[in-house]
Amino acid sequence: MDYSPLDRPESIPKVFMEAWNHRDAAKLASLFDPDAEFVNVTGLWWHTREDIEKAHAYGLGTIFNKSKLRLLFTRVKYLSEHIAVVQAKMQLTGQTPIEGVSNPGIRKNIFTFVVHHQGGSWSCASAQNTDIIPNMETHVRDEKGNLKPVDYRQNDNDFQL
Repeated sequence: MDYSPLDRPESIPKVFMEAWNHRDAAKLASLFDPDAEFVNVTGLWWHTREDIEKAHAYGLGTIFNKSKLRLLFTRVKYLSEHIAVVQAKMQLTGQTPIEGVSNPGIRKNIFTFVVHHQGGSWSCASAQNTDIIPNMETHVRDEKGNLKPVDYRQNDNDFQL
């Protein structure tokens, strides 16, 4: 499989998406340093490239085996010539049905990648994935222990998230 070159910071989310869509957990994990950190949308936290590969191999084979990840846009903030923060908005479709949800809907997320340039290409030291929940401000835990997205605003048209 051909992948985009890792010649710019914004190449990291692009190749992440390409590897995801090819179900290539090894290529996805190769974007990360051996001691990289990765936090997924539910707060699961992996501390090595090996753990990142293992988690994504499971996810791509079970939870997301027919999914498609689409890169919507990226923003790069250089911290130095060789270090950058890359944020990417993505869209996920085709998640595997589960627990009475026969057709999981579209999900959008923001990925934050901390990347650095070494040995002629860019590599990721740390990443965090956050689901976007439209029109919500935060989460609360209800009396049954369920985490629910909520919006505290009361018809506040002056403040938009």
